[in-house]
Amino acid sequence: MEHNKKTITIGSRGSDLALWQARFIKSRLEELQPKLLFIIEIIKTTGDKIIDSPLSVIGGKGAFTQELETALLAGEIDLAVHSLKDLPTEVPEGLAIACIPERAQVEDAFLSKDKSAKLFELPHGAIIATGSLRRKAHVLAIRPDYKIVDIRGNVPTRIKKLNESNWDGMILASAGLYRLRLENEIAHIIRTEDMLSAPGQGALAIEIRAEDKFISDILTPLEHKPTKLSVETERHILKLLGGGCQMPLGTYVRSVGDKYMIEASIASPSGEGLLRTSTSSSEADLMSNASSVADYLLNHGATEIIASLNESERSPQ
Repeated sequence: MEHNKKTITIGSRGSDLALWQARFIKSRLEELQPKLLFIIEIIKTTGDKIIDSPLSVIGGKGAFTQELETALLAGEIDLAVHSLKDLPTEVPEGLAIACIPERAQVEDAFLSKDKSAKLFELPHGAIIATGSLRRKAHVLAIRPDYKIVDIRGNVPTRIKKLNESNWDGMILASAGLYRLRLENEIAHIIRTEDMLSAPGQGALAIEIRAEDKFISDILTPLEHKPTKLSVETERHILKLLGGGCQMPLGTYVRSVGDKYMIEASIASPSGEGLLRTSTSSSEADLMSNASSVADYLLNHGATEIIASLNESERSPQ
């Protein structure tokens, strides 16, 4: 009987997207482990509680993960499902990223009430909403005449705000829109040639207690090696630049034939000083080539961009 099954508790934030992600992992685990009972525990994070301030003001470090990690360490949950781009590059002692499933779409999406609108072809002074310092910096690097307004809240809330506003558009991660079946809201997908996505965007990370071999073992079939290699390389660049979700850094690592292409870009929040570089790499040399990409950025202006950020903007996303 079901009440005799061993119970595994999955920790999740309570937003529509976070719950989709947790339920997706839960359904995959139920298929793999029918003798176990999986339940979801909703945990409210700092980023969920404070929704009227930009992340750069409340501090991005662990804003959407810290409470979940505390619950893991306390044994209140057995695993936590995160959007990887929300997870700081430094994992707390006693915890580990046990599994990275196959990645969804990496690109950003442009939303507008005018579905024929194009992000970089709007009239002078267009108003664009985003909660991301990276998106702000990269949009202003191409269209410095645009006005960027900050927006917080879950995906449906942001779409509602757009529809009730005088904004010309809004930028969100395409993966979340597709996961919530809101792709009809998309005016167009923003090419990575125009704007690189956040490190780890489109990927999930499942975090557990480091010594919990039982949970680690049941997650093993969900691991997707190409995704793991790509996002670990992206996060390595992020770590070398100092960190986090409120760093205006874009990265994208993907396999091309038997090689990997590593791309990275950074700009100041005002859009000035945009730097972009790329290199190809073998799988074995991914980390060393990622270090070279980070060094290039740091030596050609990223150091000054990072130094110009205030303390809250430099905290990890």
